Amino acid sequence: MNNPNRRARPAHEATVTAIRRLSPDLIRLSFTAPALIGRELPHTDHYIKLLFVPEGAGYSWPFDLPTIRETHPRELQPVTRTYTFRRVDTATGEFDVDFVTHGDEGLAGPWAQRAEVGEAIGFSGPGGAWHPGEGYEHFVLAGDEASAPAIAAAVEELPEDATADVYVEIAGPDSEFEMPTHAGATLHWVHRNGATHGTELSAAVRAAGIPQARTSWFIHGVAEMIKEMRRFLFVDGGIGRDDVSISGYWRIGMTEDQWQASKREFNESLEEEESRLRA
Repeated sequence: MNNPNRRARPAHEATVTAIRRLSPDLIRLSFTAPALIGRELPHTDHYIKLLFVPEGAGYSWPFDLPTIRETHPRELQPVTRTYTFRRVDTATGEFDVDFVTHGDEGLAGPWAQRAEVGEAIGFSGPGGAWHPGEGYEHFVLAGDEASAPAIAAAVEELPEDATADVYVEIAGPDSEFEMPTHAGATLHWVHRNGATHGTELSAAVRAAGIPQARTSWFIHGVAEMIKEMRRFLFVDGGIGRDDVSISGYWRIGMTEDQWQASKREFNESLEEEESRLRA
């Protein structure tokens, strides 16, 4: 059972309204969710946790999430998968989510490929904490397919007079998809071409160096890349923590549940290592 002191968040319903293939690797589902109407969502990295019922659990959506957590063992509780809004309209409750697809691999990707208009799913949230702040002359936005929605939303909210370098790592040229434009922003597609996730992106950002202008950094994606980027920014570059939003959205070889369970320890080990290197 879950910790009885854990604060249980309610679940809300989202209904699929449209489906669109963006690239061989990405599919966009549009939803409507009445619970989002009137919400204050000021950030560009707002996310929700979709709730998938384990096979054989004996219940289906709709359900009361706090009750399920109190009455079912952990293995029969909903499995969560975290997704960032690509677009959200709090006047109508409509939003878009982009799913990375790899055939039958994973949980949410295969579901998105099978989903039909009118299908409903539960979710909790949203959360979120970052948007392009005032007082910066330049922005560096970098990530892979998982963080591309937050990056795209950030480009749309960049200050009018700001400049930006936008790095998006994808499988290859055939996997490029539409991205918003901004007068001061330069988009850099970073193709893996078979390389390990994050290595080409890390190399591209490092090669560009530290901008002279006051810069805000948003770097999210695979954890292995985050380790390299933290050292580049905090150790080699001496960048202040307040100027950086950086986090691992996922880790190679781990499910989301495994990664979330180990993420705190991972971050603490990085901070310890960075402290030693700065000493």
